[in-house]
Amino acid sequence: MASIPAFAAYDFLATGVLLVGQDDRILYLNSAAETLIGMSGALLVGQKFGNLFGHNTELATSINAAREANETVTEHDLPLQVNGHLPIRVSCTIAVHDGPGYAFLLELRPADQRLRIARQENIRAQQEASRELLRNLAHEIKNPLGGIRGAAQLLEHELSRESLREYTQVIIKEADRLQSLMERLLTPHRLPKMSLVNVHEVLERVRSLLLAETPRGIRIRRDYDVSLPEIKADSEQLIQAVLNVARNAVQAMKGEGELTFRTRAMRQITLANRRHRLAIRLDIIDNGPGISEALREQIFFPLVSGREGGSGLGLPLAQTLVAQNNGEIEFDSQPGHTVFSLYFPIEIVSDRP
Repeated sequence: MASIPAFAAYDFLATGVLLVGQDDRILYLNSAAETLIGMSGALLVGQKFGNLFGHNTELATSINAAREANETVTEHDLPLQVNGHLPIRVSCTIAVHDGPGYAFLLELRPADQRLRIARQENIRAQQEASRELLRNLAHEIKNPLGGIRGAAQLLEHELSRESLREYTQVIIKEADRLQSLMERLLTPHRLPKMSLVNVHEVLERVRSLLLAETPRGIRIRRDYDVSLPEIKADSEQLIQAVLNVARNAVQAMKGEGELTFRTRAMRQITLANRRHRLAIRLDIIDNGPGISEALREQIFFPLVSGREGGSGLGLPLAQTLVAQNNGEIEFDSQPGHTVFSLYFPIEIVSDRP
């Protein structure tokens, strides 16, 4: 039988690999498989594969089909559950082996990761198209706005009654507000100033700002993994991105509810089409009413808001700032539980000269 060190090359793969011997015992699984399954290899190696995974009927059927045909079989969106753990959905490739060493190999990839990458690519393409449309609209709107404001000022000088001037002031102020909005849409985004940033300091800054401006009915809970390292990012841009998302959550709860800031480490994750061994996931969780189905596909589009009077710029700006810092943002929402997750890569610094 092949020795375990012969399988060590699999540790460099981003996909999970699990090897099963001729006696149906698990011989080896790499770190990506440990992360995906949620169990340590030390607990799984030597265990009977059938005892742990035998109740996964679709997986067992696929393994039998691969063995009978003596060929590699790939299944997409396959449910997988280890005894006592929550089920996950994976894409699974089964490769049989007749020689010594092992009976078959499972290569596992999270199905939701494939869908998440496709969804992020679609959002980025749609967002860029929306930004281009908005830039064109903003250019077209700026000139008429200037004419409206100038005409209102001229009219104000011609009015004799002070009460009538209140109406011209409304026109001038609204024109100024729209002008400011157009400037925000047209202003080029500032390039990030990268430095080492502690995400918990960012969260604490946002927390202090929210506590100063929100009603007492809002509670902010912290669930930090304090062992997380610093990341390379623009601190001010991260504060603005998190603040936009958190403010959106507070407004959705309408003054009553709980907001949670949570940080965790992620392993083997793809961000902006690049694979990273380690990343930080920053969750902003609220127990508000959730995001309606009608808004979910458009939530990051400019000028789309589920709140009356909202500008619809907070979340698109947050997404832009996160992207400028090599991260990604996504969300999951249901009534009573909405999570916005911000992902940022952790750069591993080698001690070697």
